[in-house]
Amino acid sequence: MAGVNKRKRGRKPKSDPPSTPDIPTSTSPHIDDVVFSVSNVELIDPPPSSTSHRPRRGRPRKTPLLPENSKLTNPKNGKTLKVTSPTRRLIDKSNGIATLISSDTTITNAAAGVVPAMDAVVKVFCVHTEPNYSLPWQRKRQYSSSSSGFVIKGRRVLTNAHSVEHYTQVKLKKRGSDTKYVATVLAIGTECDIALLTVDDDEFWEGVSPVEFGDLPALQDAVTVVGYPIGGDTISVTSGVVSRIEILSYVHGSTELLGLQIDAAINSGNSGGPAFNDKGNCVGIAFQSLKHEDVENIGYVIPTPVITHFIKDYEKNGAYTGFPILGVEWQKMENPDLRLSMGMKLDQKGVRIRRIDPTAPESMMLMPSDVILSFDGVDIANDGTVPFRHGERIGFSYLVSQKYSGDSAAVKVLRRNSEILNFIIKLATQMRLIPAHNKGRPPSYYIIAGFVFTTVSVPYLRSEYGKDYEYEAPVKLLDKLLHEFRQSPDEQIVVVSQVLVADINIGYEEIVNTQVLAFNGGRVKNLKSLASMVEKCNDEFLKFDLEYQQVVVLQTKTAKSATSDILTTHCIPSAMSEDLRT
Repeated sequence: MAGVNKRKRGRKPKSDPPSTPDIPTSTSPHIDDVVFSVSNVELIDPPPSSTSHRPRRGRPRKTPLLPENSKLTNPKNGKTLKVTSPTRRLIDKSNGIATLISSDTTITNAAAGVVPAMDAVVKVFCVHTEPNYSLPWQRKRQYSSSSSGFVIKGRRVLTNAHSVEHYTQVKLKKRGSDTKYVATVLAIGTECDIALLTVDDDEFWEGVSPVEFGDLPALQDAVTVVGYPIGGDTISVTSGVVSRIEILSYVHGSTELLGLQIDAAINSGNSGGPAFNDKGNCVGIAFQSLKHEDVENIGYVIPTPVITHFIKDYEKNGAYTGFPILGVEWQKMENPDLRLSMGMKLDQKGVRIRRIDPTAPESMMLMPSDVILSFDGVDIANDGTVPFRHGERIGFSYLVSQKYSGDSAAVKVLRRNSEILNFIIKLATQMRLIPAHNKGRPPSYYIIAGFVFTTVSVPYLRSEYGKDYEYEAPVKLLDKLLHEFRQSPDEQIVVVSQVLVADINIGYEEIVNTQVLAFNGGRVKNLKSLASMVEKCNDEFLKFDLEYQQVVVLQTKTAKSATSDILTTHCIPSAMSEDLRT
């Protein structure tokens, strides 16, 4: 037993042997009928003797074996305990009560940290078939992955969105079971990296109690991460503390939401597993970790406010609609001269609007150089933070993320003429010019005369330039990715992805990932409009204006007739993707 000193051979010490420290009594609710089984017990050494006689030499005397199905009664509270397998000494760790059983039927209750509901933690098996963004008419070779998940109320299971991304089939296996159950994906929240699953087979739900959610933990609160990481097939438990609470960058969704940083080990396969507090309640979902030679044990957990938002969003709308944003770029107002030039008083604080998304609802009310003083009645500091909890501050985007798409919010702004204005703004989800993800949809494409046209997205850039696309991709595309807004909700960046070599396109073979600006004098708004203009064109030539003042000219009749042969040569089923035909 940990903490018990072994007796040394030789003379007996004059002082009394050290006594076992008292263990505080558990505050967890007592269970009238506790069942002991091999899965929740642990063999322990007997407690140190309190008598002063010399310990007997030789093999220690065995205590009588407790027979199977015997019952013991706690003399303190009269609770009945059942033994489901023969044993001499064991400790039950279920429901937060550590109960020592021995031959003299003495039961000692002591606090043992509440053991989380590990039976509700499941292993997620997924077969993925990712799109091939470089060859958009086909998919990549399928592969398998395993991760973690856990059961919640309503016969549902939560896991990470990246665990089931581009899924073909999802299966779940309960702890201690040899059966895999086919699951149905109900919703995928790419931004928050959460997915909601269910299982139609009633057998899966037998004997499983859903996990209960707890409040947002405080700094230094203990957390226990449960899941099925690499290194073994059985369930794994790691523990740590909450070391930071702030707005984090969610890598999978390319968004910034509230997150927890913990020092418990989170490895591949832990994704989707719950993080429990010391009361056995779930306070988050493990989803990413920081891997760097200068850091150790930095893991990140999706907290309960984000999880609750995802679940309520699905229950309210029947689908995941996303997290709204305030479609503005803002600047800190920490410089006193800047505040003075904007007409701010000494007691006024806020942030200056740099730019406004033209497609956002607030573009009709707010203006560049407006100073946002408050959001929904909460004053914003000059550094863009708002009060969070006692002694803590957080970015005001947290207040926006607590809203739902379509909700309204009160915004107070200061105009340049020192006029204070109040607006009620309807919030919406973000529409990026170059989207961070395609939400599971296959990429769009259009082919004419061997020219492969497609749209630019982050997955496309990653497919073309690798994980370091932020350094390897063309500067103009990166500038559009980071800084440009859509001018209309359906605007896309259309590029010539590659040229499938044929006689008709001689001299154009080296055109790669170059944006298409116009066709026959008409602006290219998106890929569907380009395909429509080309298909309906009756002019003698097809003229494509590309960036860097490049021009591609093809004879219309020759180009359309050559397309069929090129498709046959490269085994391409169609000249355009399915979504462009509708």
